[in-house]
Amino acid sequence: MKPVTLIIAGAGGRGRSYATYAQKYPDELQIVGVAEPVEYRREQMRTTYNIPAKNVFTDWADMAKKRKFADAVVIGTQDAMHAGPAIAFARKGYAILLEKPMAPTAADCKRIVKAALAKNVIFAVCHVMRYTSYTQELKKVLDSGVIGEIVSVQHLEQVGYWHQAHSFVRGKWRNTAESSFMLLAKSCHDVDWLRYVMGVPCKSVSSFGSLKHFRKECAPAGSADRCLDCAVEPTCCYSAKKIYLGRVAKGNTGWPVCVIDGPINMETVTEALRTGPYGRCVYKCDNDVVDHQVVNFEYDGGRSAVFTMTAFCPTGHRQTRIFGTRGSITGNGESIEVFDFLTDTTKHIDTKSSDATIMGGHGGGDFGIMHAFVKAVSTGDRSYILSGPAESLETHLTVFAAEKARLTGKVVRL
Repeated sequence: MKPVTLIIAGAGGRGRSYATYAQKYPDELQIVGVAEPVEYRREQMRTTYNIPAKNVFTDWADMAKKRKFADAVVIGTQDAMHAGPAIAFARKGYAILLEKPMAPTAADCKRIVKAALAKNVIFAVCHVMRYTSYTQELKKVLDSGVIGEIVSVQHLEQVGYWHQAHSFVRGKWRNTAESSFMLLAKSCHDVDWLRYVMGVPCKSVSSFGSLKHFRKECAPAGSADRCLDCAVEPTCCYSAKKIYLGRVAKGNTGWPVCVIDGPINMETVTEALRTGPYGRCVYKCDNDVVDHQVVNFEYDGGRSAVFTMTAFCPTGHRQTRIFGTRGSITGNGESIEVFDFLTDTTKHIDTKSSDATIMGGHGGGDFGIMHAFVKAVSTGDRSYILSGPAESLETHLTVFAAEKARLTGKVVRL
């Protein structure tokens, strides 16, 4: 069987990550085109995958104008730039793997799904949490009936203090108008995952949250606009020198340092902190997304869930407790403990991923979704896709409802 041919629309961190599947499994996947406005990334993709010059573009729109020349496309542009390429490539008949979130508005999400359904293309959103070995083992336990019927769930996303500072205060997802609100940008994963675990649709939501800490009013006395110029920087846990230069000093040139284009070393990173967005004081940025939020969900059948997203913790796996009529489950993204009410015994299941490569990201979910997508495209079997267009749209609409609930202080029914 010939390898699936794939083009990359947007070769940022996510686009490059998914492309590495072709390096590990060249018999299954071949990268044959790229569109990327940043020259360094574009050239890196061209040379790494030996892409013909005629298939290298600065703009996805130019690539979409060509006669269809690949089986599938990964769309890894910024959130606000998803609808255009998704609709254009769907109309061309490409199978589509779309980075989450689908789009920053409900209207654009609906347009994307309408276009995919109209052309009946294979379509998957990168809800990678569904594809981890941890989630699949958890689903097996739930489907076995050992804990009876699910009654309620507690789910915690530990964004982490430095990750919040990097992505949602200094970074590309800091401002709702430029990208999307926090729950959509970061936690549509979790809302989708809860739907997958519950197995039934959400009926209503309420939500509370705010931007509590990363504001001008919370800046320490004597702080400067940039960490490199700041007298109080040594005592600031959100210091850019600590987060970026500290990693480079230890030989870590991967994420989050790799968001800086070009070679990564102490000199280039120092210059980036002096002139670019990642060197700014976290209390003096143009961020407006929340740094903590809770969402309450009511599902069909009387089930409920509460989700907490917070910046104020170490970065770590999601923590989940599931309460059933015959038992309960505690999970942390790597291991699962099942307590049986009948026998008063606990069973431990280890699902830790051993893949330390970039495709091991999100607990192995990055590999999982790429493997499933490539299989679906090569065989035509859509059952490999665990979140098709209809359910992905449903969970996105749940996210929009939750944000409406937060902004209005009301329970919103779906």
